Amino acid sequence: MVKGKITDVFSNQPLMGVNVAIQGKQQVAISDSLGNYTLNGLLPGVYNLQFSLVGYQSKAVFDVLVSNARPMTMDVALEAEVSKLNEVLIQRPKFIKPIESPLSLRTIGATEIKRNPGGNRDISKVIQSLPGVSAPVSFRNDIIIRGGAPNENRFYLDGVEIPNINHFTTQGSSGGPVGLINVDFIKEVDFYSGAFPAARGNALSSVFEFKQKDGSQVRPEASLTLGSSDFALMGEGPIGEKTSYMASYRLSYLQGLFKVLGLPFLPSYQDFQFKLKSRFNTKNELTLLGLGALDKSVLNFNTKQTENNQYILANLPENKQENYTIGAVYKNYRSKGFSTFVLSRNYLSNRADKFQDNDENKLQTLNYRSTETENKLRFENSSLEGSYKINFGAGIETANYTTNSLQVLPGGTENYASEIDLIKYGAFAQVSAPYLDNKLNLSFGLRLDGNSFNSEMGNPLKTLSPRFSASYNFSEKISFNFNTGIYYQLPAYTVLGFREQTGGVLANANIDYIRSSQLVAGFEYNTLKNTKFTVEGFYKHYGNYPMVKVFNDVVPLANLGADFGVVGNKPVMGTTEGRSYGLEFFAQQRLNRGFYGILALTLFRSEFEDKNGEYVQSSWNNRYILSMTAGKLLPRNWEIGAKLRLSGGAPYTPYDIAYSSLKSNYSVFPQGIPDYDRLNDSRLKGFYQLDVRVDKKYPFKKFNLNVYLDIQNLTYNKYETQAQLVLDRDANGNPQDALGDPTRFRTKLLTNTSGNILPTIGVIFEL
Repeated sequence: MVKGKITDVFSNQPLMGVNVAIQGKQQVAISDSLGNYTLNGLLPGVYNLQFSLVGYQSKAVFDVLVSNARPMTMDVALEAEVSKLNEVLIQRPKFIKPIESPLSLRTIGATEIKRNPGGNRDISKVIQSLPGVSAPVSFRNDIIIRGGAPNENRFYLDGVEIPNINHFTTQGSSGGPVGLINVDFIKEVDFYSGAFPAARGNALSSVFEFKQKDGSQVRPEASLTLGSSDFALMGEGPIGEKTSYMASYRLSYLQGLFKVLGLPFLPSYQDFQFKLKSRFNTKNELTLLGLGALDKSVLNFNTKQTENNQYILANLPENKQENYTIGAVYKNYRSKGFSTFVLSRNYLSNRADKFQDNDENKLQTLNYRSTETENKLRFENSSLEGSYKINFGAGIETANYTTNSLQVLPGGTENYASEIDLIKYGAFAQVSAPYLDNKLNLSFGLRLDGNSFNSEMGNPLKTLSPRFSASYNFSEKISFNFNTGIYYQLPAYTVLGFREQTGGVLANANIDYIRSSQLVAGFEYNTLKNTKFTVEGFYKHYGNYPMVKVFNDVVPLANLGADFGVVGNKPVMGTTEGRSYGLEFFAQQRLNRGFYGILALTLFRSEFEDKNGEYVQSSWNNRYILSMTAGKLLPRNWEIGAKLRLSGGAPYTPYDIAYSSLKSNYSVFPQGIPDYDRLNDSRLKGFYQLDVRVDKKYPFKKFNLNVYLDIQNLTYNKYETQAQLVLDRDANGNPQDALGDPTRFRTKLLTNTSGNILPTIGVIFEL
C-alpha cells in the first residue's frame, strides 16, 4: 500500500482532486478534501508515481518501494503552474528543475542510495556516481567537485547546516572514511555542483540538501541492519496525533574485524540520529533533529612487522573525535507563502597523540586538542506573488574555536594555544519568474556576508555576490540552461585561529574571504520517458586563496585536505588565484521496465598559481572522470546492479629525499617531505574499479527481509598511491647511514598499492 498527503508547496493547504497514477499500470487514486490518497492492492516491488492536477505542475516520484509489512507513506507538495492556471495539462513523467538552479543539480532518491553497487548504504560513496565528482584512490570519502578542494562543500539536513557528513573527519576539510548519515532517514538528496541558490552561502564547489522523510504516523516500526562495518537499530512511529519520531543508533565492529585481519590500526565509531516532527495545524509545524558521533582510532602493535605496517605505525597518531549537531526548524504557512526559522548548534572535539617510536617515554611529537562550536539562527521567507517566486532571508551565528597544539616538525616545533570568538552574519534575496508562456525562465539572486574577525571581512558590501540563472525551453523536451555567479567562503577556523606562539597575535589576522566566479551553460534533452541527457560546460575562477607555509616552503591551501589530521593550521603567506574548467556529459534513466542507470563523464582541468605565480595543476586535476551505474529488477524480488568508475591519475608532489632523510628530520617525521619546488609535477596511474551488488527481498506479511551481497573492486584492480619513503634497513632490521653521509639515513621508496576485493553480506530486517 502507498498512501500520503498532497499539499500546495507554498500554502501547505491540502489539494483535493489530485490524480495519482502508477506508471505503466491502470490503477489510480484521487486525493480527498484533506489531500489524502491511498493506493491499495500493490504487489511488493518498486514503482514510479505520477501526480497531476489542473493548474499545478505535474510531478513524478521515482523508485517508490512497496512491501507487505508496512505501508509506504509518500507525501508530496505541488507547485502552481502560474502561466497556465486555466488549462488542463496532461503531462508525461519528466524531471523537474527549479527555476533558481536550472542546471548543475542532481537529485538522488533513497532507493537509489540503498541499492548503489559499492556504496554499502554510505551516502558519501554514492555521491561518487554523480557527474563532476572525483573518486579518491583510497578508502576515504573526500568530496572533490569539478576540480575544487574537499573543503569547498556545504551540507544541510532538513535546512539545518551540518559541518561534516563523515566519521573521522579531517578538521578544516570535509572528508573521512565512513559516512555519518543513516540512509534509512533519507527521502532524497539534492546535489548542487554549481548554480547555488542565494539562500546558501559559504560554499565554492557544492551544496548538498539532505531531505529526511517523516516518521510513521500510523504505527511503530523498527529495522535492524547488519553490514560489513556496523549494525544499526532504527525505530519510528507516532507520538500522539500530531507528532512522529525517528531515531537510530549505529555501532561499528571495525576494531574487532581489523584486529582479526592484522591491520596496524583499529578504528571504531558510534553514531546517533533522531527527528521529531509536530504538525500543530496546516499552518504551523516544528521539526527537531539531531546527529552525532563518537570516533576512536588506536594502533595495533601486534600486527605483522611488514614494512608497510611499520610505516603506518610510525606515522599514524591515535585519535579521538566527538561531534554533534542539533537543530529546530519552525515553519509558518500563509496563503501565498511560508516563513522558516532555523535554530541550530554544532560541536566538534578533535584529539590526537603521537610519540617518537610509539614510546610514551620518548619525545611526544604530536599533542593536539581542538574544539569548534557554532550557534546559528536563520530566517527565510518564500512566497508566490503572481508569477514571481520571491525568496529572502538573513542569518546570524556565533563561533568559538579553541586549540592547544604541539607538533614537532622538520624545521621547528609548533607549540601554541589559541582561542577565537567571532560573529558571522549574512542576508540574501532571490526573485524568479517565467516569461514567454513558460518558455523563458529567469532568476536573479543577491547575497552578502560578513563577520567580526577583522575589518576587511566586517563589511558585507565587499562580499556582494550576484547570481543569475536563465533557462529557455525550445520545446517540452529540449532546453538551454545558463548560470553565472560570484561565491565567497570563509577560510577554516584552523586558519583563522593560528598563532606563532601562545599569547601571541593571530598570525593570519589580515585574511579575507576566498572568492570564486563561476559560469555554467548547457543543454538538456528530456525524453519524457524517465530519461534525460545533459551537456554542460563550466568555468570557475578562484581569487584570494591562501598560500600557507608548510615545511619552510609555501603552497596553495587549495592543494591540501585529502588526508587525515588537520588542514590549515599554518601561517598564511599571501594569496593566489586558480581556475577549473571543463565539459560534463550526463545521462540518467530512472526506473523504466525494470531498468535504471546513470552515465556521467567529466573532462576538466584544475590548476592554481604556485609560489612563483605560475599556473600548475592542482592535486585534484584527474583530467577525466567516468562513472557508469546500471541495474535491473528481476522476477521474484531479485535485483542486480553494477558500477564502473574510471578516472585519470591524481597529480602529486615528489619527495625531497635529501631533506627527508636527515636524521634530525626523519627521527621526528618518519615519512617523505614534499619538494614544493616540483609542486604536482608527477602523476599516479589511472584508476578504475568495478563494483557489483545483488539483492534479494523477502516480503513476508508481518516483516520484510532483505539480504544483499555487495562486492567492491570485483576485478581485483591494484591501484597506485604515492610511494612511501622508508628506511633501508640491514638484515637485522637496523637503520643504515647514507653512503658517505652519517647525518642522513639510507632510505628507499616502498611501492604503495591498494585494491583488495571487498565482499559484504548484509541483512536488513524490517518490522
